[in-house]
Amino acid sequence: MTSAGPGRGTNSVNLRLYNERTLLQRLRRAGEASKADLARWAQLTNTAVGSIVQSLEEARLIEPAGRRQEGQRGQPAGLYRINPGGAYGIGVRLDRTSIETVLIDLGGAILAREAHELLLPHPDKALALVRKDVARMLTTLDAAQRRRLTGIGLAQPYNLGSWLRELDLRADFRIWDEIDFGALLSQAVGQPVFKENDGNAAAIAELFFGVGREENDFLYVFIGAALGAGVVIGGEGLRGSTGNAADLGLMPVPPSRLASAPVSDRRWDILLSRASLNSLVRHLRHHGVHVQGHAELEACVRAGRSEVREWLDDCVDALVPSLRASLAVLDVPAVVIDCDIDGGLVAQLIERVEAGLRAIAPEARQTPRLLHGTFHTDAGAIGAASLPMFFNFSPRADVLRGRPHHSTLEVAHA
Repeated sequence: MTSAGPGRGTNSVNLRLYNERTLLQRLRRAGEASKADLARWAQLTNTAVGSIVQSLEEARLIEPAGRRQEGQRGQPAGLYRINPGGAYGIGVRLDRTSIETVLIDLGGAILAREAHELLLPHPDKALALVRKDVARMLTTLDAAQRRRLTGIGLAQPYNLGSWLRELDLRADFRIWDEIDFGALLSQAVGQPVFKENDGNAAAIAELFFGVGREENDFLYVFIGAALGAGVVIGGEGLRGSTGNAADLGLMPVPPSRLASAPVSDRRWDILLSRASLNSLVRHLRHHGVHVQGHAELEACVRAGRSEVREWLDDCVDALVPSLRASLAVLDVPAVVIDCDIDGGLVAQLIERVEAGLRAIAPEARQTPRLLHGTFHTDAGAIGAASLPMFFNFSPRADVLRGRPHHSTLEVAHA
């Protein structure tokens, strides 16, 4: 983490910290930039930017990237870029049907990965599994790199014990709603753990390392075992009072007309019962196609099975009005869609959803740009690993206000 230097008042320290992080964000978006570029973008003086660039370079968060000739006169301008080795983060994604752990650098590259496709076990067993994976990640870093580890991010759905009927899961996850897995993990590995809803975490990954390099405002939708979502407004993740902002999976929708759908006597169901990979698996199994894991599920998509097309029709039929309703409230120009599998599924979803949104667009309202997500099956884990870096290096408004970090993310300490 960078420092504003001694001998300054609290407001000056916060402003300096905010400016440092703003320049880091600008560099991340631009790839490479000169001091003059940064001064112009941040509306700071050349002197102020020169001082900040020097401190960021001394902290090894940025590095020289050669020179370029600006125009026909003067000396070639020195360029700077993010130093990937300036910081590291470990991310743990817990889902109802999988556990993933990754190690990433400040550039967002995955350096190590562990993945387990299994029904989420008892917290004690999950902790032992994750602790072993984290230990292996740490062995890939030398002593100097370990000192640059910013912490561990934990991304998991809230209310893990809920909506099991809609997700066709015969399990009892209620104990997960009664324990603080982040605190247990922090104690087990001796690192601060940054906790966030999995949809918000994946949206932060897109903001920090993906489409956020060009987009300040977008709705993020991730189709996994359930359906996760997050929203970015003004370059910041919007959490809501309980961390459940943009919880698209709970949008009320009419019950599915698929024969595989669970029988319901209610007028309304929730979107994740129709727009999730578990609902696709349920439909395949209903027709005698038993799949185990993402690879087999993706193979069904690639094969163009009729069951996949039937599910896709039902999914899009529910997803389109839910998105249109969300856009009426959020007023964002882009929607990012990603998924735990692909095989052409995301491209089909984007094409179908865009057509559906245009068909029901109200007067005087445009259809947003639909973008393919950056990280695919790694989105949740990279989102988790992004959390400690997001806290340490993002120019969130609460840094300028001097608020403590837990105002944005929950942090567990050993």
